Amino acid sequence: MSKVKVAAFSLSLDGYGAGREQSLQDPLGRDGERLHDWFVPTRSFQKMSDKEEGTTGVDDDFGAQSFENLGAWIMGRNMFGPVRGDWPDNEWKGWWGDNPPYHVPVFVLTHHPRAPVTMAGGTTFHFVTDGVEAALERARDAAGDRDVRIGGGVSTIRQYLKARLIDELHLAVAPVLLGGGESLFAGIDLPELGYRVTRHVAGAGATHMIVSRG
Repeated sequence: MSKVKVAAFSLSLDGYGAGREQSLQDPLGRDGERLHDWFVPTRSFQKMSDKEEGTTGVDDDFGAQSFENLGAWIMGRNMFGPVRGDWPDNEWKGWWGDNPPYHVPVFVLTHHPRAPVTMAGGTTFHFVTDGVEAALERARDAAGDRDVRIGGGVSTIRQYLKARLIDELHLAVAPVLLGGGESLFAGIDLPELGYRVTRHVAGAGATHMIVSRG
């Protein structure tokens, strides 16, 4: 059965998915890139750059699993890029170059319409202006019997959590303290929403927590 899931989402030990002072140069804020130190050395990550080397083990296993059985993605506009307000033109096509790592339809939440952007490798970015539930309906239609992955950022995941629309979250809790930024769970009562921790595994660079809706 298909799921709506968050996978390989990196979180600081004090609960932040991005740091302070986000900018074009630091899209994850001050020290935010450190959240992904667990994933970058893995074979799964290195293969995205056509490299064969990389670490194996628990972190790599979870990284590889995060891309399995995916039929569609959903992401917030801030994850797609730094442009704010009306689209000034069609130049910005994401952070990932001509061949993004998604290879399936991606639905971008935004308040500003834009025509779909088709990229190499099977990725097409669709821009959804009528809310999270509409985006999920379109993503489910595109995914068929495969999973829909909520890619982030923090605000997007929070919206889907509050609506109880996420079936499973895989959080990679990094040994990093950010002290501020975008808090994933502030003001959200996960047990009240029906979520519980169903698995936790320590890797070399992060502790992997699976949170499921029962």
